[in-house]
Amino acid sequence: MDSLSRRSLMRACAVTTLTLGSSNATARAAARTTARTAGPHRAALRPPVDTAALRAAIGDLSHPPATSAQLLVECRSTHWYGTAGAADLTSGRDVRPDDGFRAGSITKSLVATLVLRLWAQDRIDLDAPIGRYLPGLRLPPTFGRITATQLLNHTSGLPDHQGLPDLGTPEAVLQHRFDRWTPQQWVRTVTGSPLKFAPGTCQEYRGINYVLLALLLEKMTGRRYGDAIADRILRPLGLTRTLFPGDDPRLHGPHVHGYLRLTDGSLRDATVYNPSSSWGEGELVSTSADLFRFQQALFSGALLSPKAMDKLFTLPPATVRMLDGSPARYSMGLQTATVNGVTFWGKTGENYGYRTRMFATRDLTTRFLLSYTPTPLNTAEDMTNRVVTVLTA
Repeated sequence: MDSLSRRSLMRACAVTTLTLGSSNATARAAARTTARTAGPHRAALRPPVDTAALRAAIGDLSHPPATSAQLLVECRSTHWYGTAGAADLTSGRDVRPDDGFRAGSITKSLVATLVLRLWAQDRIDLDAPIGRYLPGLRLPPTFGRITATQLLNHTSGLPDHQGLPDLGTPEAVLQHRFDRWTPQQWVRTVTGSPLKFAPGTCQEYRGINYVLLALLLEKMTGRRYGDAIADRILRPLGLTRTLFPGDDPRLHGPHVHGYLRLTDGSLRDATVYNPSSSWGEGELVSTSADLFRFQQALFSGALLSPKAMDKLFTLPPATVRMLDGSPARYSMGLQTATVNGVTFWGKTGENYGYRTRMFATRDLTTRFLLSYTPTPLNTAEDMTNRVVTVLTA
């Protein structure tokens, strides 16, 4: 899961999918609209995107309660960027596309991309036991037989964490926000219980899967996983505002602040905290402009070979279901949802005070990057639903 949220938001946020909602939003948002070359013929036959509706979709900062929002869209010959609210409530400054924010589990898409690249180069066997690559972790025998494939698509069966602080209130979140964790400590919080299910038979979204994958990357590259991703993905794409902060609790340069609503109704700035609790799976700091560029490169095949692209967009077999019985929806680094007949692929991201949604159709004819700063610990998908409703109309 994402950052500290893996503990208290596991139930609500880890398996978030796109669902439609409705809103009477009328608030205005700053926006810029420019024309782009028309997409495929079928897209050209559809009416233009209603940019006024997009402005309203992100301009309603009451549903859910949020202090800011920004949205990048490419759809039906329209390239659109809009903002609402303020990057910082103290200064009241408008949000900009190069403002940094905590992108949460978008981290997993980058980790998965590099794992798939190494697999395509025959440097990683996706079906080999993970214990073969990470003997130093001394995983229990049943854990050591889990494969990289099962970690990538969340079918590992790893048990719940044990011994973590209760972060069920915003006050508790702030109290523990400077706690420091190592990846080895996180792994040990799941190794004291038996597997939930036989690996490969069910699907359950778990951040710990990607902690193990990040350790695998470090083993195979001989470098910190964030440095390996920077060398092979970030720098070649010119993603200069995207980074893996490690233990650094601060956001440097221009950035969007995240806030939490306390139980007494007051707002507290929650921007600064130690992201080590999200190492490997949710620590990413990025910008809307950088993530939009990464999405373009990933979906267009610029980062992966054709056989790796097939892995990226392949769900587990139909016999594999989520624990609640619903169909599997996570592939290797992405998740999928179909709304109004339009199938989106992408990734959600959660951190306290931050929420990111990066989705596109596989052919990139419709895509968006939504980043906003909700203030409650748990919030509905109202804003995402409004955006997707406009784009699929």
